[in-house]
Amino acid sequence: MTIETGLLILESVLLVVTITLLVYSIREGRQRDKLLMEIGRTTKILTRQEYFMTVLDSMLNAKEEIVGCITGRIPAGNDKQMTRDIISTLEVLANKRVRVKYLLPKFPDRLHIGYLYTKAGAEILYSSCLMVHNMRFIIVDEKIVVIGIPEIIGETEATKKGYRIPSEGLAMVLGNYFNTCERQTSFHDYIKEVMSQTGATLQHLALEYKIDEEALKRLVENAN
Repeated sequence: MTIETGLLILESVLLVVTITLLVYSIREGRQRDKLLMEIGRTTKILTRQEYFMTVLDSMLNAKEEIVGCITGRIPAGNDKQMTRDIISTLEVLANKRVRVKYLLPKFPDRLHIGYLYTKAGAEILYSSCLMVHNMRFIIVDEKIVVIGIPEIIGETEATKKGYRIPSEGLAMVLGNYFNTCERQTSFHDYIKEVMSQTGATLQHLALEYKIDEEALKRLVENAN
């Protein structure tokens, strides 16, 4: 065997080894990226769950009143269970005579949560003021504030994390802002407003926004 042949064989072997290492490196990189994505996804879920647990814990400690500004979107996925937990908490608070008032954006699809929370004993209001589109918070007994933060800016973005702030000063500022938010409309009046603007009937609204038709009729009749 000549030197040239030996070198050619050696180069071929090294090339095969290099390609093999490159393939493994690419595969490892993909697995690493996938792992990082899974870790990131899990972290977001935990953070969101922690936020809702903070909200529920703060609500259960309320003695007199809770006011809040929420997005009120129709829940999907894991949010359905979180919504059921909040509804159960609202029922407990209603039995304890704790007043709960929520302000939601004036979007017809927010009638779904408005109905559920009204049925559970909360007072639901709708408004088109700037605050209701940009802030998410609850104030507990004018002492504790829980503020929700979306991952990116946008009124349609889900709340990903939040902060619990024991501050009477901040509670007073947000409470005043809440009370001065213009054009607040009750749940029942907003139903009438949507019906007037769209020509829809109660049956149409119940079907469109996943509301029990008979229960919705009773709520409207009792309000009248």
